[in-house]
Amino acid sequence: MYAEIITIGDEILIGQIVDTNSAFIGKALNSIGISVYQITSVQDDKTHILKAFASAEKNADVIIITGGLGPTKDDITKHTIAEYFNDELVQNDAVLKHVEHLFKTYISTSPISDLNRKQALVPSKSQVLMNNFGTAPGMWFEKGDKTFISLPGVPYEMKSLIETKVLSKLAEKYKRPYILHRTLLTYGLGESSLSERIEKWEDALPDYIKLAYLPSLGRVRMRLSAKGFDENLIKNEVERQIQLLLPQVEDVFVGFEEEEHSLEQIIANKLTDAGLTLAIAESCTGGKLTERFTANPGASNYFKGSTVTYATQSKIDVLGVLNEDIKKHSVVSNRIAESMAVKVSELFNSDIGIATTGHAGPTKGEGKEEVGTVFIALATKNKVFSERFTMGNHRTRVINKTVNKALELLQKEIFKN
Repeated sequence: MYAEIITIGDEILIGQIVDTNSAFIGKALNSIGISVYQITSVQDDKTHILKAFASAEKNADVIIITGGLGPTKDDITKHTIAEYFNDELVQNDAVLKHVEHLFKTYISTSPISDLNRKQALVPSKSQVLMNNFGTAPGMWFEKGDKTFISLPGVPYEMKSLIETKVLSKLAEKYKRPYILHRTLLTYGLGESSLSERIEKWEDALPDYIKLAYLPSLGRVRMRLSAKGFDENLIKNEVERQIQLLLPQVEDVFVGFEEEEHSLEQIIANKLTDAGLTLAIAESCTGGKLTERFTANPGASNYFKGSTVTYATQSKIDVLGVLNEDIKKHSVVSNRIAESMAVKVSELFNSDIGIATTGHAGPTKGEGKEEVGTVFIALATKNKVFSERFTMGNHRTRVINKTVNKALELLQKEIFKN
């Protein structure tokens, strides 16, 4: 069975905001066996919205709509839905009471207006999905075997309704297949090389299991997706295929990317389990490597601290890198990267220090190396080493690829033990 997601709002189409709602909804629907057929974004225009509704009804069993439920004149979703279902808006007393409660409790600086009270107007044919975190209710419509669900565009309001009301109602109404995704995370080998290496295995996959390559700078995620009504068969066969695949990619495989398990989280778990600590010194990556770790809860269990010593003088003043070493070897060099890794480890008294220095571009600044040249160093209590990389000539690419490569080096080192 299939769903279509329709997002409404000019702000999405002009690039003012990024549509994160569709990604969340798609993942949530997959978790209960509903595949997303299509995602459509439309402007705040009645004719356009009506056309999208009619098209979605032909393509999908479930149509989920987000956005356009506010109290202002540009929010036209509710009125348009009423027109589509040949319906009229009526006051829902429970919603009105909820809106008045929200204003009395949380918005005391702004008295409730008639415009706010109009949030309690809903199509008479809809089932109201009470929004605990906002004034705009969700609405559920049934048209034969089709279901239309309209949700607020505010992400945390939408997510709460999906998790607490929508998924359970959909699961109760429809018989759904079982969908399973398992994603293997690999570093250090490109998409085409991986594909050539595992070609025979991929060609022999059952027709209900699909493999997708999801490449990014320095890494490739390999997603196995399976769908069917026999849950045990799906689980067992996917696991069997993974066991056949792993020996072929064991030199680049770093773990499974499930839910919150990114490479940095895999590294974090390993550091925590081993009782090891980490410190980071960044130059060309400007704090992005640090951010990958501190974005996750629990980072204080293993992460001691970091420095962004971007300017040459800051490497001397903050880290204590020797000026004579910089003059002799250049600020972008193995020697300086290794010194940064050692010094930051000493500064924060960590078990491991990792450092980046390089020319991200568009100009190379100080140093003799060309744009795209990066050195990454790693220091432990017993050793220090570094590697030189050429990351291309696009600034964003250089920075992001350097972060990914640093994670790869760190993963390889800590998983040796």
